[in-house]
Amino acid sequence: MAELPMDLGRAFEDFRVGDVIRHATGRTVLDADNVWFTLLTVNPNPIHFDRHLAARTEWGRPLVDSTFTLALVTGLTVADLSRNGVNLGWDEVRLPAPVFEGDTIYAQSEILEARASRSRPRQGIVRVRTEGFNQDGTVVISFTRTIMVTRREYLRGAEIPPIRRP
Repeated sequence: MAELPMDLGRAFEDFRVGDVIRHATGRTVLDADNVWFTLLTVNPNPIHFDRHLAARTEWGRPLVDSTFTLALVTGLTVADLSRNGVNLGWDEVRLPAPVFEGDTIYAQSEILEARASRSRPRQGIVRVRTEGFNQDGTVVISFTRTIMVTRREYLRGAEIPPIRRP
């Protein structure tokens, strides 16, 4: 039996301007996600948790907290974009359509820029445009994100000890 190498994820050198990455994982938004996130962030807007009030709005039901949507879509991209990096910021965040409990959200990113870091020779700077979309293909969020990504020669795997069997 062969032991497969550890997947270290993408290094800075793997990013090419113009490449589009369709992120493999989707995530269905649950009622608990919306309520918990709204409470964790101390957001008192009842549109996120008061079904009676939300039923009387143009949407007819609670809206998912937009900062949850930003966090979720960012999270869907980490395996492909920033597993070996650190987030430097988001720009141009847009929310063209609402997210509702029960929606399944997917993401796609386009590489806009990849350049060497001017101050950190072990990293490069990658800028991407990400779109999050629901099960119908409707874009619910878009943003640009800047990430500092480690160069391949400096990637390290986890320090996982060997298995010892009695």
